[in-house]
Amino acid sequence: MKNKCVLVTGATKGIGWAISRRLSDAGAHVIGLARHVDEIDFPGFLYQCDLNDAGQTEDVLRMIREKYPVDAIVNNVGVVLPEILGEISLASFYQVYDLNVRSAIQVVQAFSDVMKQRQEGRIINIASIASHGSAGKTSYSAAKSALVACTKTWALELADYGITVNAISPGPVETQLLRESYPVGSEKEKQLLADIPLKRLARPEEIAAAVQFLLSHDAAFITGQVLQIDGGKSL
Repeated sequence: MKNKCVLVTGATKGIGWAISRRLSDAGAHVIGLARHVDEIDFPGFLYQCDLNDAGQTEDVLRMIREKYPVDAIVNNVGVVLPEILGEISLASFYQVYDLNVRSAIQVVQAFSDVMKQRQEGRIINIASIASHGSAGKTSYSAAKSALVACTKTWALELADYGITVNAISPGPVETQLLRESYPVGSEKEKQLLADIPLKRLARPEEIAAAVQFLLSHDAAFITGQVLQIDGGKSL
């Protein structure tokens, strides 16, 4: 990863922060996109961007494209808005799909031509084991399933150019966002852990380690794959 330029979306919290730190420690030049950037000691170049806003996203991506030779992309940004069937708001559905899928498409399209010209590149999409189905999360499950489909389609389309495309599907990860729904010691946490064979949550650093590997030269023959990091939960 030394001296490689990697764009990470949703780069300042949770998994995105762990990815940014690990890649920077490995010698990469990390370009982070995030909605909130104030008072953050980011290990790279950080840009404020509301990825829910397609117009603003296009402007920021154009600026980055003109300034940096992006070698790899990590589409990490996402949102979960739980709603049970019968109570699904179309506005919420569009928002979840927009941020999880449209933003990934927009980011990849902004840099894929440059990668094609160089005949190399890496793209990683952060999906979720919710793509297998998750009660109360129709919008999120559908969006992450679509992101997995994008991963496999792009892997086919970009293989001739030496560009690999893979996805990582984490299970429950120890983040502030997860803890808002599953407080330590709560009954909900106990139920969550009971469904994980390894009986613990993933650490953000464990997801970041997999990202680093898939971006490396050692993973050059891996493409179109979905790596599940879930402690056996999907079994």
